[in-house]
Amino acid sequence: MVSTRFAVPLRRGLVIGLLLLLAGWGLASPAAAQPTDNKVSTTAAPAPKLDSGDNAWVLTSAALVLMMTGPGLALFYCGLVRKKNVLSVMMQCVFLMGMMSVIWAVYGYSLVFSGDNPWIGNLDYAFLRGCQPAMVNHHVDTPIYSGNIPTMPTTIPLLTHMLFQGMFFIITPALICGAFAERMKFSTMVVFMILWGTFIYCPLAHWVWGFGVLCYGSPNAHGIFAGGALDFAGGTVVHISSGVSALVCALVIGKRLGLGSEPMPPHNMTYTAIGASLLWVGWFGFNAGSALGSNGLAASAFAATHLAAAAGAVTWAVIEWVTRGKATVLGTCSGAVAGLVCVTPAAGYILPIYGIILGILVSLVCFYAVTTIKGRCGYDDSLDAFGVHGVGGTLGAILTGVFATRVTGATDAIDHSAKALGLLEGGPLLTAQVVAVLTTWALAIVGTFVILKVLDATMGLRVNKNDEIQGLDYSQHGEEGYIFL
Repeated sequence: MVSTRFAVPLRRGLVIGLLLLLAGWGLASPAAAQPTDNKVSTTAAPAPKLDSGDNAWVLTSAALVLMMTGPGLALFYCGLVRKKNVLSVMMQCVFLMGMMSVIWAVYGYSLVFSGDNPWIGNLDYAFLRGCQPAMVNHHVDTPIYSGNIPTMPTTIPLLTHMLFQGMFFIITPALICGAFAERMKFSTMVVFMILWGTFIYCPLAHWVWGFGVLCYGSPNAHGIFAGGALDFAGGTVVHISSGVSALVCALVIGKRLGLGSEPMPPHNMTYTAIGASLLWVGWFGFNAGSALGSNGLAASAFAATHLAAAAGAVTWAVIEWVTRGKATVLGTCSGAVAGLVCVTPAAGYILPIYGIILGILVSLVCFYAVTTIKGRCGYDDSLDAFGVHGVGGTLGAILTGVFATRVTGATDAIDHSAKALGLLEGGPLLTAQVVAVLTTWALAIVGTFVILKVLDATMGLRVNKNDEIQGLDYSQHGEEGYIFL
């Protein structure tokens, strides 16, 4: 038996050795530098050619999506909490920008976009094998799209696609933080996000975008889940999954101390307004970037996105004006974000003018969710992650089944039959959209609940009473957001 004196160093050495072994496996040989054979690949496809314009746009979009997490979401959320918790919210966003990026490069991207298994990917792209430049037959080879991912174009490097999709992997768990703001332990948050990203986000993204059981046009979807659903930029994968998980977090963790008996107004609406504006701008990368090219589809998605946000902001402000006599900054910002959430799954599949309809409808529904349903049900979704993202994402995914049209050309690469899509043009898509929504809700509820219960039993979910009263800035990080000398 190894003595206690040497047990900890030995375990550390084993872990380090394992990591080095895995890294060596990922970089070792020319044969390992390429993904294994993908049964869905098409050998008859024409030789791919890099398009510098497409590549530049998708890289720019990746940067815009990263900006949505920090500073966009960080400012939006931190302005809504009390001043003693401002840094804790910022820290959650910034830390997740780092941690989720590493996980995505090591195995996340591979689990989502490799292999032809309908339920989960394999490790073909683990440690970025086959994505980064490699020496093949004494020549440097930079892998680009060659049919390895059937639903993707062939004009941008696989590495660019990895980066772009990685930014979605960052912001999705960050959205959940709005539900348990001001009361969750930072250490538990870290482990929760690792598990949530691995066991909820990666399988769901594979189902929807990786030619899995929910992917439109996938042979795995036909006869299993109503032929597959459409999700242009993450209505199910990002917003429903995070919003529903946020609701589960709020219910399991419980309410903030003093809620209902102590005033808890947003401490700095200036931050929130700036953050919302950054989210609006960054969302063009989120949605228009999902066209994966600098083309007409990107322009259409860009226009639909902007119009939905604009209509959502105006509608929410008008509702407040009519019902309360004053339009607020918080309401206008919430309406804009709700419009952006709702149009995300539909952006590339609808005519841009329909973005206005989506923005109006989602503001009406989300306003009711955050001002009425939350109060009646009694849950403490601190920053309305469920009320905006869960409800707005659900509505957007369903409305995609109503307004989606083949004329945008977004489905041409995966469906050459030119059949009708949405309900307005007599298509059957609505059924598949409802199935995808229900499936996403089920995975998010069950998976999040199990993860939270395991962590509660092992690490504890919530800070103690004194730490919560003192504020998470100091109790969790030993810092203060505002020091006046």
